[in-house]
Amino acid sequence: MAPYAASAPRHGFWAALDPDQRGVLRAAARPRQFPVKAPLVYQGDESDHVIVIERGWAKVTSTTEDGHDVVLAVRGPGDLLAESAVLGGRTRSATVTALSPVRALVVPAVRFTGFLDAYPDVWMLVTSTFVQRIDDADRRLTAHMTSRGTQRLATLLAHLAELSALHVPPAPDGSIEIAPPLSQEELGSWMDASRETVARALNGLRREGLIRTGWRRITVTDLPGLREFAKDT
Repeated sequence: MAPYAASAPRHGFWAALDPDQRGVLRAAARPRQFPVKAPLVYQGDESDHVIVIERGWAKVTSTTEDGHDVVLAVRGPGDLLAESAVLGGRTRSATVTALSPVRALVVPAVRFTGFLDAYPDVWMLVTSTFVQRIDDADRRLTAHMTSRGTQRLATLLAHLAELSALHVPPAPDGSIEIAPPLSQEELGSWMDASRETVARALNGLRREGLIRTGWRRITVTDLPGLREFAKDT
């Protein structure tokens, strides 16, 4: 079975809106800045607003019964946050924490549902985003049972490189710096592996000439090769 791969990255919610829709939604929102490590939403909180990230990156985590935080995803510029909790009338299912300084629009739930009522086509956009995220979670669970750690990391890094390239063009040599500043521990949490396993896998990918690394910095130097490595390992 093929290793985990999230759905092909696409520009976020904000980019899919037309200029008029953006103007209406911005008028309904209040801008807010979040420093690094600040929570945008807390798991278990009541739902009274949604958030659209304008700039910066955040990680989505869920706390297990024994108190461990598990990384589920990253969100970046243009992404919509907390829509499932508002639309479903449920408490927050995860915590979202800033990985870098984040500038965002905070939209009260009542205003957001009013916006969706005024633009019914956006309902479909929100629904498809929600379904895609569920599908990605299902693929991740399958991969954890069918692929090795190095293979999962290669696939995850390829996905993050593709996501990053949506916002910053590749360098002239084709290399792509992964934008979300994830630590080795956070990468391990995402792929259900120890920090030591991630470190060994990164060393292997460096030896293959597929990546360069620094402190909280990974540059994919050969994206097609990384994809092939993930398939063939």
